[in-house]
Amino acid sequence: MKSFYSRFRENRKALFSLRFFIAITILSLLSNFIANDKPLIVSYKSEFYFPIFFDYYETEFGGDFETFTDYKDIYISDKIEQNGFIVWTPIQYSFDTLNYELNSPAPSPPTAENILGTDDKGRDIFARTLYGLQISILFGLALTFFTIVFAVVIGGVQGYFGGNIDLFGQRFIEIWSGLPILFIIIIISDFISPNFWTLLGIMLLFSWIPVASLVRAEVLKTRNLEFIGASKVLGASDSRTLFKHILPNSLVSTITYLPFILVSSIVTLTSLDFLGFGLPVESASLGELLGQAKNNLHAPWIGITVFITLSTLLVSLIFIGDGVRDALDSRTV
Repeated sequence: MKSFYSRFRENRKALFSLRFFIAITILSLLSNFIANDKPLIVSYKSEFYFPIFFDYYETEFGGDFETFTDYKDIYISDKIEQNGFIVWTPIQYSFDTLNYELNSPAPSPPTAENILGTDDKGRDIFARTLYGLQISILFGLALTFFTIVFAVVIGGVQGYFGGNIDLFGQRFIEIWSGLPILFIIIIISDFISPNFWTLLGIMLLFSWIPVASLVRAEVLKTRNLEFIGASKVLGASDSRTLFKHILPNSLVSTITYLPFILVSSIVTLTSLDFLGFGLPVESASLGELLGQAKNNLHAPWIGITVFITLSTLLVSLIFIGDGVRDALDSRTV
């Protein structure tokens, strides 16, 4: 019988999607080195500086004030170039950099300087999309990881011990899953300012429920197999039996859910940002860009960029999930 990897490789769409997602993830993690309003390297009077990592006062480069250097200031950039050189990032704008030299009112159409145009505040859309992808992917991966951990522990304990633990656990899950998560986030946002970690915590309170139910069902099925009974007869503890023997044999179907949990996480974060209940307003966010596209229908480049970015990302994750599911299917030869 073929291995999982061999079967996954045969699904060309899934393999290409996985490579595409890895490439997009690496690209987004390198956002600071691709789109930034600070240079990568500055050479001044034979000394090397790395503004992308450290802040320097402009007096270091012949300026007059003890303030952090604005490397786009013509006065400062001329002084540096007279005594050295500047190595800029490919895109000389960060996600929150305002372009004060636009040739048309913001939002301005794509130009050689702003290849995807600017938003209604004059910020570069390419930079905001890149940083928005970084936040969305990191948020999705973090939520997926913690969701699986919570679901495996809770579902595993329910399914293994059964009895009253399973009974009360199921009743709690039924009540808890009925709570409206969107309304809860809206209420909480009235008391605190949501950020990456608070949103992650709130969504984690609900995201584990469907996966835990799946883990519970698999554990209920696996715990009655003969090798589990043999393990107990040999004196293995409940924790060892559960985590060493039962869960590894019950997680195959759970693994197929990983890409779909990631899709759900990214979509939820984007929706909350679009509605204004997500990340802080100053954050780079695909949902915030989507809101700008709705409010600026005369600037179609914003909507087109967000649509292509989100659709390609989510479709690639769905193809990966389909490929993983097919590769794990025991009926596949």
